[in-house]
Amino acid sequence: MKTLPRLICFSALVSLFAAVCPAVAEETEFTIGPDYADAPETKARPDVPQGKVLEFTMDSKDSAIYPGIAKNQKGTVPYQRKVAVYVPAQYQPGDEVPFIVAQDGLGYRGVLPNVLNNLIHEKRLPVMVAIMINSGGGDAQGSQRGLEYDTVSDTYSKFIEQEVLPKISKDYQIKFTTDPEGRATMGGSSGGAAAFTMAWFHPELYRKVLTYSGTYVNQQSPEDPKTPHGAWEYHENLIRRAAKKPIRIWLHVSENDNGHDRDEASLHNWVMANQRMAAELKAKGYDYRYVFAKAAGHTDGRVTKQTLPAALEWLWRGYPVR
Repeated sequence: MKTLPRLICFSALVSLFAAVCPAVAEETEFTIGPDYADAPETKARPDVPQGKVLEFTMDSKDSAIYPGIAKNQKGTVPYQRKVAVYVPAQYQPGDEVPFIVAQDGLGYRGVLPNVLNNLIHEKRLPVMVAIMINSGGGDAQGSQRGLEYDTVSDTYSKFIEQEVLPKISKDYQIKFTTDPEGRATMGGSSGGAAAFTMAWFHPELYRKVLTYSGTYVNQQSPEDPKTPHGAWEYHENLIRRAAKKPIRIWLHVSENDNGHDRDEASLHNWVMANQRMAAELKAKGYDYRYVFAKAAGHTDGRVTKQTLPAALEWLWRGYPVR
């Protein structure tokens, strides 16, 4: 595994060595840390056009797909989810635009818009929209978030496609591209597993995936006999047995991530799960990058702020930038 002191140099290294040393340019696995520093692209710059962030709330009563999992004596307990939509300053209403969907999205509200502002301005990324969407709440088994993110099915991608994107298009006059190469999805923890699931079940819709501390472990609830080990099935069975899909994946795990000291039988060791994801992706010939972060924890913000710009730039490499 290639060790880099700071992953923000990844793109520069690839550009520098590609012509003279193809093997270096094709390195796929990296170790970073134990020291971390924010990438400069995460900071707002006064000389860069600033996109706008539009925020709204979605009510469970308006969803046919996720009306609510919690119940009381009166029936289903209503819930709300917050959504923030980043629209770059360069976007012209009516133009078809690429986009990225970020699960647990309000957690990226303070960093993702800055990164996109800077990289779009420098023409290192295409002009693109970001949909930062929260879950319906709770965590793990028995929760709305767990139902949405940890279920190994295409239900969540249908929710985004049928209920979220149309609402944003209608309310804000944004025309989303239908080209799967122009559609990305990302998230941390269970939100990362959800991002991978979106592309896995619908590569005709999403072909770019970015995950931090992805929950490729067994948290699926309710249980599904087709995937009895939940998202653990991806590296245990699904990737190996399926034909290679046209998706590109950037994934990370931390040395002290959740369950790092648990055994395989627990199906709840995030380090083991992500290492095995990388191994299966490599064996199958996927276009992937795997980053192991020393002395870091679960969805560690230091890792995100150091790596996000380079991760996005790698994920979108080859896509037209105008």
